[in-house]
Amino acid sequence: MQLIVRKATLKDLPTLLKFEQGVIEAERPFDPTIQNGNINYYDISELITSPNSVIFVLEIDKEIVASGYAKIKSDRHYLKHEKQGYLGFMFVLEKHRGKQLNQLIIDALLKWCKTHHIYEIRLDLYQGNIPAIKAYEKAGFKKHMINMRLDIENLDL
Repeated sequence: MQLIVRKATLKDLPTLLKFEQGVIEAERPFDPTIQNGNINYYDISELITSPNSVIFVLEIDKEIVASGYAKIKSDRHYLKHEKQGYLGFMFVLEKHRGKQLNQLIIDALLKWCKTHHIYEIRLDLYQGNIPAIKAYEKAGFKKHMINMRLDIENLDL
């Protein structure tokens, strides 16, 4: 078995677009605000070509089976750091889950951030996505903030 982690190229776009739909379908049960139908979260071409972002893919025997991105973002002016590395688009094909492949993607993303002098790393998860929360905690992430929402459309105010 040949396993390679590498930067994505525009040639990978068809596979990455399928992965994006996989991410969206996995997140829909946790978020009633996501629109139905075919939507997009990311500008994948931009993430591949921008100097401020990177997508890494993991190949097993020349088949792309996992992905993730890091994007350098300006942070709030009152924080100790000016920039943060934001991680997203973490996806592993179902038949390869549970093999710690996501950790290999995270490692590549964190190394990329560090080479760009970005040391504050953030990501967002749905509270109900317990397997993902456990995986990121295992990778060293800690819960930091809670984002709350309220739909008031049918409230009698």
